[in-house]
Amino acid sequence: MDAFYASVEQRDNPELKGKPVAVGGSRERGVVAAASYEARAYGVRSAMPSLTASRLCPRLIFVRPNFDKYRDISLQIREIFLSYTDLVEPLSLDEAFLDVTENKQGIPSATKIAKKIREEIFQKTHLTASAGISINKFLAKVATDIHKPDGITLIPPDQVESFLEKLPIAKFHGIGKKTAEKMKRMGIHTGKDLKARSEVELARRFGKMGRYFYKIVRAIDERPVKPNRIRKSIGAENTFSTDLEQPEEMLEKLLPIIQKVCERAQKAGSKGKTLTLKIKYHDFVLTTRSRTLTQWIDREEEIIPVIQELLYQPTPPLKPVRLLGVSLSSLLRPSLLEHPESGTQLTLHF
Repeated sequence: MDAFYASVEQRDNPELKGKPVAVGGSRERGVVAAASYEARAYGVRSAMPSLTASRLCPRLIFVRPNFDKYRDISLQIREIFLSYTDLVEPLSLDEAFLDVTENKQGIPSATKIAKKIREEIFQKTHLTASAGISINKFLAKVATDIHKPDGITLIPPDQVESFLEKLPIAKFHGIGKKTAEKMKRMGIHTGKDLKARSEVELARRFGKMGRYFYKIVRAIDERPVKPNRIRKSIGAENTFSTDLEQPEEMLEKLLPIIQKVCERAQKAGSKGKTLTLKIKYHDFVLTTRSRTLTQWIDREEEIIPVIQELLYQPTPPLKPVRLLGVSLSSLLRPSLLEHPESGTQLTLHF
């Protein structure tokens, strides 16, 4: 989906159309969760502190996120996907991989399927989507970003090699800003430059990721589309309008966050064993405190005492706090909750 959260807000509020919009908190505090394309023109990006975004775009309009609304729309879109193929692997609320090698409507062209899906999404949600089509996940992901927003990009098999050789190194999915800068210092500016390096050299320079780079520049990606992608954690967090200084106040603010985590876990049919408390101080220093339990939990009365203990031990936060978050991980799959006798993994890795 194109600038999903921001596009939803622009759709639902005509006054925001054509204007730079950031979803996520206030101008003074918080982090940008999504930016409209009008905001992106100023350099505003997701995960950017709101203050930085405001400096880049003084006319930026901040809108608080409504994740329940985004989830409902995401489910609508998922139903459209599933009318074409059962091989749908969601990556987030606004993105998914689809394997349409065999599809329910018997359409022989992946490009035609992508076009029909985009048309149906727009018809039902009045939102635009972009599609990338190719022979594997890596190439499809890279292709998706080429003609955004509202575009389709196809990389056919006979063009894969030339496409990758011409691709700027920063456009490779999985190569971040710092890695791209390091590669450029090594004289690696395009896929062709990367392809000229041996697997041994890349592994020496970049560790395990070096072997990944060696493969992707040769279009080697054998990962299947997994429709039952296992969620790793369930969490919620809140950035506060004023810093919290007293532990008692922090605990009070944690209660609705815990409630939200429990609601999400129960809705997903999951329980977890590991609880993590996330604390971001007024100076943006981030710390986490975790505890792994012996039993599976998903209820407030089970989580609150553990989070309280994590908050106070080894000491309560010694600096003002701007953000608190709670996450539940080491999740048990819903199928194992229903049929625990089939879960041979219950004793492993927890």
